[in-house]
Amino acid sequence: MTVSKFEATAPDRLTVAIAGANGFVGRALRPVLARNHTVVGLSRGRRPGVDAQGVQWRQCDLYSLLDAEDALSGAHVAVYLVHSMLPSARLTQASFEDTDLILADNFARAAAAAGVQQIIYLGGLIPADAEDLSRHLDSRLEVERALGAYGVPVTALRAGMVIGAGGSSLDMLLKLVRRLPIMLTPKWTRSQTQCVALADIIELIDFAVNEPRTFGQSFDVGAPEVTQYRDLMRITADVLGKSRPMFNVPFFSPGLSKLWVSLISGQPTALVSPLVESLKHDMVARDLNLQQMAGQTPTPLRTALAEAIEAESQRVPQAPPTPKSTRPAPAPDVRSIQRLPDPGVGDAEWVTREYMRWLPRFCRPFIHVEQDETQVRFCVPKGPCLLELTKSTERSSPDRALLYITGGLLTRVDETGNRRGRLEFRQVVGEGVYLAAIHDFSPRLPWWFYTATQAKAHLVVMRAFGRHLERLKRVATAPKESAI
Repeated sequence: MTVSKFEATAPDRLTVAIAGANGFVGRALRPVLARNHTVVGLSRGRRPGVDAQGVQWRQCDLYSLLDAEDALSGAHVAVYLVHSMLPSARLTQASFEDTDLILADNFARAAAAAGVQQIIYLGGLIPADAEDLSRHLDSRLEVERALGAYGVPVTALRAGMVIGAGGSSLDMLLKLVRRLPIMLTPKWTRSQTQCVALADIIELIDFAVNEPRTFGQSFDVGAPEVTQYRDLMRITADVLGKSRPMFNVPFFSPGLSKLWVSLISGQPTALVSPLVESLKHDMVARDLNLQQMAGQTPTPLRTALAEAIEAESQRVPQAPPTPKSTRPAPAPDVRSIQRLPDPGVGDAEWVTREYMRWLPRFCRPFIHVEQDETQVRFCVPKGPCLLELTKSTERSSPDRALLYITGGLLTRVDETGNRRGRLEFRQVVGEGVYLAAIHDFSPRLPWWFYTATQAKAHLVVMRAFGRHLERLKRVATAPKESAI
């Protein structure tokens, strides 16, 4: 009988929750962890239940802190495989950095509240010279910090391109090599990279579960070889049995490269753009300490590519997409996340009060605010209420103020009376920023009119409020003149 390295009262089989369990790495990880642990898969769209592998599925929207807390209940270890670079709502007004930060902050808060004893995170390799990081890599590092901000030990695996069937990076690589008989190689293709086999990643995560030597540590992982991106494409062509002449070109700017890769690979620009921006860095592991600790012999690059390409060829083709004319219309929901400076003079409750005080001055004479202990109403002067917000006293805290959107002419409530639309201001521990976020908002205005008016007005207001907080920050940090 295996004795848990956690408390003696813990069950013999640890409960491991996987956020991103339906993704590329998550699909491969589930059956491996299920050999020795009780696996809980977290999915926004999948219905609760137990599948053929014995995985217990819990429905979870990680944008909801309450959902995250419920989903992580009873988990000993939580694996975080979430990376959100694509829109999550019909209208998303948020950078991928702010989206990733709020998701990680929710996960870390929920893990601490649920008594999770370890978070395992798969992030990105950070260049030795960490100055001037690309937005993508800077976000990966920020997520790693956010996950550890509430006291749960984090084991971070930092990896470059993960080579495995079903991965978006491999898919882009294969499409480029297969579709281009002659390859023009911009300057970024001479950057160095150190890929890693999917099987190696899965083995290392399995090893790290409940392994105290990894707690609070970050580990670079990779294949034994370091190559340039152009060599990676050449090796891929060789494994595919194709000849691909390559010619260096000086005129491919990063912007042109993004369009080129997106066009050839068929991947959305929103996904391709941050990845291409990161290619200016040499993505090389500093050491392979975790692989040595686990007794793992890293899979050679050519072997990883050959196995992934073979597995890719045997994958069951997905059903053709449903014609647009027969697809159900997406829910008219809105997500909007803006990063605000921390003025250093109060908590999230204070920022919320300051917003309610500042807004009518900024919008006058068009808007005035009525508020009491629990409700805030944005109204036309001497006219109707446009939006009504009700504070959740139960779910709010000094570092997170939560208000549900409960009425007003500009919001729509569904037939069941469900009101998931909400506004929050939260302080992100250790990052010196606040996040203002609207989730699951359903506008009453016609969609085309909403996107052209109210949605744009919200961005203008939040940017102006950010500048207001920045001015308060400068005042608060300005040196005081001493009395003569």
